[in-house]
Amino acid sequence: MDNLTLSITTIGDLLLKNKITRKKDGKPIENVILSIPEYQRPYKWTARNAIQLLDDILEARNANKEVYRVGTLILHKDTDAEGNDRFNIVDGQQRTITFSLLLYALYELENDTDRHEISFLNQRVFDNPFSRHNIPNNLNAFRRRIFRSRDVEENFDHIRDMKRLRDFVEKQCELIVVITDEVSEAFQFFDSQNARGKALYPHDLLKAYHLREMSDLDEAKTEQIVREWEKIPQQKLAEFFGEYLYRIKEWINGNYAIGLNEHNIYKFKGITKDAHTPYAQFYKSAFSYAELINTSAMPFVAGIREVNAFQLNTPIIAGKPFFDYTKHYYKILADIQNNDQYEGFYIKGDPIVETLNKYFNRGKGNGITRLLFDTALLLFVDKFCPATYPTKVDVEFFEQFVKFAFIWAYSLRAQYSHLGWSSAQNYVLQKSDKINSLNIYRLIADSDNPMSLLSMLSDRLNPLSLDDINKSVYHKVNAVTIDDSENGIYVNYLHFFKTNQFLNE
Repeated sequence: MDNLTLSITTIGDLLLKNKITRKKDGKPIENVILSIPEYQRPYKWTARNAIQLLDDILEARNANKEVYRVGTLILHKDTDAEGNDRFNIVDGQQRTITFSLLLYALYELENDTDRHEISFLNQRVFDNPFSRHNIPNNLNAFRRRIFRSRDVEENFDHIRDMKRLRDFVEKQCELIVVITDEVSEAFQFFDSQNARGKALYPHDLLKAYHLREMSDLDEAKTEQIVREWEKIPQQKLAEFFGEYLYRIKEWINGNYAIGLNEHNIYKFKGITKDAHTPYAQFYKSAFSYAELINTSAMPFVAGIREVNAFQLNTPIIAGKPFFDYTKHYYKILADIQNNDQYEGFYIKGDPIVETLNKYFNRGKGNGITRLLFDTALLLFVDKFCPATYPTKVDVEFFEQFVKFAFIWAYSLRAQYSHLGWSSAQNYVLQKSDKINSLNIYRLIADSDNPMSLLSMLSDRLNPLSLDDINKSVYHKVNAVTIDDSENGIYVNYLHFFKTNQFLNE
């Protein structure tokens, strides 16, 4: 990539003065007219994303940061028909538009938008519903945060504070800028930047966020926490957050789980130490109580169960508890997925799981179905299974739920020859015409005790008939029947539908 020019610019220079502050040699690049090319995607940042950016800037300003790096801008330098240079945005469009809207709102507060024109906002925006909605909506979101009253005397302190904020945005918020004359090279750089560690990006951002919330913790303890975090293979952490915890959170609320990314990681940011609302105080108090009990001698002396400090369906407490939360659920999921008879706590030598592990562990459809099964078990364990001193009744409830969760998840698998995520999510969210389509995650979350949950599942799960089952599932390549077994392991998982009275032959 010999044609790349690396430089740095302040937001003010870029958007107000149409220049890039300095190249490697310290000189500026003048007459930088930004353009959004036709191939760019729509402006998809929502008000939540815009306000999060503003909050991050306020946090950096309040921390007295001399420079606040806000990302990378990749530009393709082109020449129009009149011989004028234009700089097409290859990457960084969302952030650049958002900064333009923020500056516009800040100058609007002072009735000064004419003198400080942001020419970037004057260009034509390609007509699509996302841009038409998000641009005015995000500007209004900034206005609501910035405007208090038109009465300058009444809001003198606020106006002065907003001027300081505007000054910080213009002079201390910086972008790293990459410029190339070759559009293919610009896209190559963009692809390399986005491919590098892409799967790790969301949980790495969470790690950085929660480390910032641990500023009051001593350095040795912080280093220990980071070492433990980094012991876990990073690809497994990415999968753990993106495929398991994130999906559970979305499905409980009846939402499609599109994918964990930088725009929705707020679901794992939780309640900060500075939050003082009744809502925040309640959850911080509950966590503190659990910590107090579990670190005392009370559970050992009294022979009582430890108090679970976490629940998947409640907010996380920011900082160190986030890392404890991750360790807690990572361990439970690993336990659920380990079917060793002599190890683990939850799944031990289960014949259903043994069959799935041996014969149904390959292929996209089998992977999706197993994830549904495992996440349902994880949520049930989280809500109803004690980590210490389980009673016989506790074990019986869990074993019964394993069967119901299997019937629910593998009813989906049995009705498709080729299963993808679109069909699976419709099934989970009760928007499918397939038998046993129901939101088991919401049922678990809404249940007060395991007995009522099992009663509901007993009532709502229906048997499959042979006509319901996809023929490629029933008649395997080797023409095995549902009763065939190999060394005691059933070759067709439909055997467990039959033995649990969920198959009408």
